[in-house]
Amino acid sequence: MQSPQQPAVQTRQGAPAPAGSETNVGRLAATIERLRKEVQEAQLAAEGRALIELAKGILVERLRCGVTTAAQQLATLAEQAGLTQLELAADIINQAAQDRISEAARAFLASAGPAPAPGGATGEASDVAVRLRTAESGALKATDVQAAAESLLEHALAPLGATVVAVWEAGPDASLTLAGYAGLSAEEARRWRYVPPGVATPARRALVERQTVWLDELAAVGLPSIGQRDTPGGRVTVPAGTGGRILGVLEIGWPDPLPPQPPQIRKQIEALAELCAHTLESPGGAEPRGDVLPELAGLADALPDAALVLSPHLDPDGRLTDFRIQHTNARFVDPAGRPRSVVTGALLLEAYPLAAEDNGLFAKIEHVHATGEPFRAERMTLTALVDQVALPSVASVSIVRHGDGVLLIWRLQDEAAQLASLLQHAQRLGRIGGFEENALTGEILWNSQLYALYGMEGDEPPIPLERLAGHAHPDDAVAIGRFLRTVLHHRRSASTAFRLQRPDGIVRHIRVVAEPVFDADGRLLAVRGAYQDISAQHWTEVALAATRDQLAHTEQQAAERNRLALQLQQAIMPPSREPMEAFNLKIAVRYRPAEKEHLVGGDWYDAVVLPSKQILLSVGDVAGHGIEAATGMVVLRNALRGLAATGAGPGQLLAWLNLVAHHLTENVTATAICALYDPHTRALRWARAGHLPPILVRGGDAAELDLTGGILLGAVSEADYEEGEIQLAAEDVLLMYTDGLIERRDGALQHSQQQLLETARHPTPDLERRLDHLLTHSNSDTDDDTCLVGIQLH
Repeated sequence: MQSPQQPAVQTRQGAPAPAGSETNVGRLAATIERLRKEVQEAQLAAEGRALIELAKGILVERLRCGVTTAAQQLATLAEQAGLTQLELAADIINQAAQDRISEAARAFLASAGPAPAPGGATGEASDVAVRLRTAESGALKATDVQAAAESLLEHALAPLGATVVAVWEAGPDASLTLAGYAGLSAEEARRWRYVPPGVATPARRALVERQTVWLDELAAVGLPSIGQRDTPGGRVTVPAGTGGRILGVLEIGWPDPLPPQPPQIRKQIEALAELCAHTLESPGGAEPRGDVLPELAGLADALPDAALVLSPHLDPDGRLTDFRIQHTNARFVDPAGRPRSVVTGALLLEAYPLAAEDNGLFAKIEHVHATGEPFRAERMTLTALVDQVALPSVASVSIVRHGDGVLLIWRLQDEAAQLASLLQHAQRLGRIGGFEENALTGEILWNSQLYALYGMEGDEPPIPLERLAGHAHPDDAVAIGRFLRTVLHHRRSASTAFRLQRPDGIVRHIRVVAEPVFDADGRLLAVRGAYQDISAQHWTEVALAATRDQLAHTEQQAAERNRLALQLQQAIMPPSREPMEAFNLKIAVRYRPAEKEHLVGGDWYDAVVLPSKQILLSVGDVAGHGIEAATGMVVLRNALRGLAATGAGPGQLLAWLNLVAHHLTENVTATAICALYDPHTRALRWARAGHLPPILVRGGDAAELDLTGGILLGAVSEADYEEGEIQLAAEDVLLMYTDGLIERRDGALQHSQQQLLETARHPTPDLERRLDHLLTHSNSDTDDDTCLVGIQLH
């Protein structure tokens, strides 16, 4: 059962009592104390009567009697049992709940979470509501916060599995003080006696966010909290307050992760937090707040800015709905231009209805009043309605809470102040210093930024404009002299740039601009102007110029290297050549270079008749692009030609070529295919070094030759390469190619190989047209070099 709100008793601090009135003051204090106790006892009795009336209703139903008979039976039974009527009423309600609750309801309430009892049972589901109500009664009977915390843990929260209860009192600065606890050691409580403002804890989250915080597992959120070493599981923190003000926070801890709780349990825990708020308000809890409005009014009158003293305005149910403007100081300036008498005494939202906008002024005041956390903003828009027209004003705003009152301070910025502030920030960001020299008196005015540019202290005399050359680099004397003649002699505006040599040895690049000021008769009154530090701009321009020169040089070098690589490539492998025939074998080659010169690569092909009358066929691809790839290609191609004259097989030739790539070149790696065709036996032996296998077209079908083992050239110092052999028949076509023919960015290589086989099956009248067809219908998109070698046996 949730108890009604217990009103806070406030004491008003007035003027000191006159001499001889001590007796009357004592009597008045005693009367107030007696009335306070009577009110408290009446509230406690009202709480107990609710349980007694509920028990009477159960007896009326069970005994089939009237209300009077039920009351007599309750009194008689209590006397016979030696219990109070309140204790007997709790037992009757508990028994009735056990008799009536269904198994489904038991299972539902039991799912609210474990509630271990000393005997090991999880506790009857029907006990939950009665125990919570018993805890409410115990908390209301408690004379201090410590007793209330112990009662809450014993009667209500221990059956729910909780092992720690802490009641925090919120300070006026949003700090937290441990006012009561249960389930903790005294040492742990002393360690958490006070939490300063700004320290992130679960209790502070509930205070600042002004809502209940449920943490399923404390260790997962990384927030320190009281009892965390002994109770690292679930945690619930509930703000406790009345009248829109949070007086403290109720924190409950479980030793294990906390499962989701049903709405009934959540509401009862929030009701327990309200009881904690009443306890914090009671004489045994927090210190009485008293009437602080006169103090705030006196403080507001001493401030140099406009200030309002606000007090909370509650509805009949005790909920905060608005703030009453209790006082405005003499410097109060209404944004709408109304006098103080119109605003003082009005509700805040009646005087300033637009303050209720989301995250506006009213929300900030409400937050400060609830949590005690002060608010400050240098620039905040205050909007007032003038004849139904919104009139915005910019102001610096401060909001603080003292007791139950709120002090709102603002300083409206007029247009001149806003422009001055804007100019000051612009000068600071632009590193601009202003000056003015009076031509009649010789007086010179500098702002602080100009002193900073010159590296001088604010109490040093300013430097006249005519002595500017003495503080500049000697090479800039001519430009400064021209500038001074224009301003001081010809009396025209001028500007120049120079190198300022400061007393601390630092040289800054400065631009100065000045203009003469005349009176109505044309006489010179003053010279004013500004200095701007352009050092960063100057060095940026220097760096950009150097970068542009370096970039142009680099581009020129790259273009030259690409041109040489292209010339070298075209000299060795022209894009096309006439077909070659030897020993009934027709050989055709195609080479397609990359479209962009900087992508010139190291692809190569070769077909040559050896002294042994065998025909050497090879295709290769050097990794990379540019002159390095082109020169690497030349080395490997020529080396293979020379090695082939030894009569070794293709596997041995690739093993030797790997030694060349690894030891005789600079980090060159490549893939390659080497094949030897014997005209007498029509056998073709071949080996591969990490390259794509050849394709055999026979009888209208196309298929890749079986893979042989062999890694790419240059990867390791020594490697073995397997050989494969195929017997060619009449009209067979064998194709060898580099990956530029099929490579794509958006697909797998296997898919491109399958498409190449489909294209190779297309019938063509001769070998050359077959190669042209393959190049035309290639689906590659990488703009890489492409080599294609085809042989056909007649």
